[in-house]
Amino acid sequence: MTELAAVKAALRTQAVETPSWAYGNSGTRFKVFAQPGVPRDPFEKLDDAAKVHEFTGAAPTVALHIPWDRVDDYAALAKHAEERGLKLGAINSNTFQDDDYKLGSICHPDAAVRRKAVGHLLECVDIMDATGSKDLKLWFADGTNYPGQDDIRARQDRLAEGLAQVYERLGDDQRMLLEYKFFEPAFYATDVPDWGTAYAHCLKLGPKAQVVVDTGHHAPGTNIEFIVATLLREGKLGAFDFNSRFYADDDLMVGAADPFQLFRIMYEVIRGGGFTSDVAFMLDQCHNIEAKIPAIIRSVMNVQEATAKALLVDRDALGAAQRAGDVLAANAVLMDAYNTDVRPVVAEVREELGLDADPIAAYHRSGWAQKIAAERVGGQQAGWGA
Repeated sequence: MTELAAVKAALRTQAVETPSWAYGNSGTRFKVFAQPGVPRDPFEKLDDAAKVHEFTGAAPTVALHIPWDRVDDYAALAKHAEERGLKLGAINSNTFQDDDYKLGSICHPDAAVRRKAVGHLLECVDIMDATGSKDLKLWFADGTNYPGQDDIRARQDRLAEGLAQVYERLGDDQRMLLEYKFFEPAFYATDVPDWGTAYAHCLKLGPKAQVVVDTGHHAPGTNIEFIVATLLREGKLGAFDFNSRFYADDDLMVGAADPFQLFRIMYEVIRGGGFTSDVAFMLDQCHNIEAKIPAIIRSVMNVQEATAKALLVDRDALGAAQRAGDVLAANAVLMDAYNTDVRPVVAEVREELGLDADPIAAYHRSGWAQKIAAERVGGQQAGWGA
């Protein structure tokens, strides 16, 4: 198989999970700008997600967020997805919006609040059972704002206890994916602030617990690909939340701020054997001023292009330069791959799959934006206000 054929074969297997909340009205804490045609319920979110998959061929699953996507009949929601060529992906919990969680959720000093939080997480596992979802994704806003506010070590004990209760409820084919974030909304001490803390808890829990790397959840200058390489080496990289940032957790389209970083991450994924279904490649983004469906399509395309470039790295030449200690030659190998225009190759893959070479243009020609703007009138648009 030629190099180009191998790249194309790999790209045909790629899947990027899109987030239900990205189809709704979302944005900053200051203002959310509503758009016409925004879904009013999870079923309409899936209708939009189906269009992303229809035009990219690479977005077959949709992550849900509970309670934002709570419905009376989850089997019906899963059937709705299946009828549109989709499956339901990760179930995301929410323990950060209720007033009870002002001082934390499963790390809260009050046992009653901790029981409420764990109860919600167990509800999410029930939803996994009903939808056929395999992954429970956990992110906690828990933390403290001031020194002395609470006992840091005790909060870690409470965290471990709560996670263990949920872990025991998981089925044999289900996973717990633990996400970290180094600050916000807690500013003094976040309870799961970094990959090391997440890894330590997952290691203690067992093989069904793995770490989520959100590309926006790091301090400036953090070498994310080092984290990826290390977690892959330890068998603990479970998923990505792909987005892009300039300052903090900006939740911009992946590859928008630093496409070279996305390329480096994807190279380490491929180098470390993570380009498999065992690592979930998910988007976690907010589209506030840009049209939502085209933004998600563009994000999927950005991941595809970064992956294609990473697949083009001449690993034999890179290894030879590294063994020879030739710093410039080694860097040049990476830069040669990164500077390659892979758009024609990715377009060929789409055409070979019977898709349009240009997903954005195909979407605009489809008239879907005009259709949903005309039909989705009345009711309450999905999203959160600010």
